[in-house]
Amino acid sequence: MIYAVIDTNVLVSAMITKNMDSPTVSIIDAIFDRRIIPVYTDGIISEYDEVLHRDRFHLNDGRIRKLLAAIMRGLYVIPHSTGMIIPDMDDLIFLETALEANDLGTYLVTGNQKHFPDLDFVVTPSEMLSLLEG
Repeated sequence: MIYAVIDTNVLVSAMITKNMDSPTVSIIDAIFDRRIIPVYTDGIISEYDEVLHRDRFHLNDGRIRKLLAAIMRGLYVIPHSTGMIIPDMDDLIFLETALEANDLGTYLVTGNQKHFPDLDFVVTPSEMLSLLEG
């Protein structure tokens, strides 16, 4: 089992793809299977809820609720402010949440690595799957 903060773009990709073998879908499957323990905050859950309910994605509310419930069976944290400046400051909550749970070896899984500093625990969905398999 691996602790991970999941960036919103990973969830969106998993929910809209037609490719059930995609790495992002495998990440969601690993959350439901409890091989990944999501690390989250109130702010992260709010962002997931808002973004996944955007009209342009045409996602079923029941599927969204089921996913959010699975995530909220993970580890809730209250991150401390780091004062860090990153390229997309809206993503700072994800980085600070991963840092807050760093003592658990928590990863940050994102499809937008350029939004984050070059840190060993910031990984792509494919890299996370390799970690799960290794």
